Amino acid sequence: MSTIIGTYECKVDAKGRLMLPASLKKQLGSLEDGFVLKRSVFQPCLELYPMDEWNKMMQKINKLNRFVKKNNDFIRRFTAGVKMIEIDATGRVLIPKDLVVFAKIDKDIVLSSAVNIVEIWDKDLYENTIENAADDFADLAEEVMGNLIDDGDGIS
Repeated sequence: MSTIIGTYECKVDAKGRLMLPASLKKQLGSLEDGFVLKRSVFQPCLELYPMDEWNKMMQKINKLNRFVKKNNDFIRRFTAGVKMIEIDATGRVLIPKDLVVFAKIDKDIVLSSAVNIVEIWDKDLYENTIENAADDFADLAEEVMGNLIDDGDGIS
């Protein structure tokens, strides 16, 4: 899978269904393989993993020694609320009720690319998070990206 690009505003119906934007569906690869939907570890949002990306993540997690308590605690927290989902014949995704409650999803949502997965946010929470992060983003960018060595790709 390549990088997913874009931020999309959508609506969720009363049953928790959302219609994926066509341009996002094209980027998600094989829709027949299904997806994994889970709680985010760091934010009050959901993470939508294409099945191939989920399998890559599980290969990494399966390397953890389960006889180490921290590893077990991490696995339990990381997989809390995990659901396998599919896109129905009309192109909709059903967000299970417990995940709707976790992410405080109301009606308006934002689907935001996060490299190889898609974050699903309540629109108001997303806007507040982006706005609050704006103040210190320059410092964060310098800290995270400032020490990368130019490897000749034109990005430094």
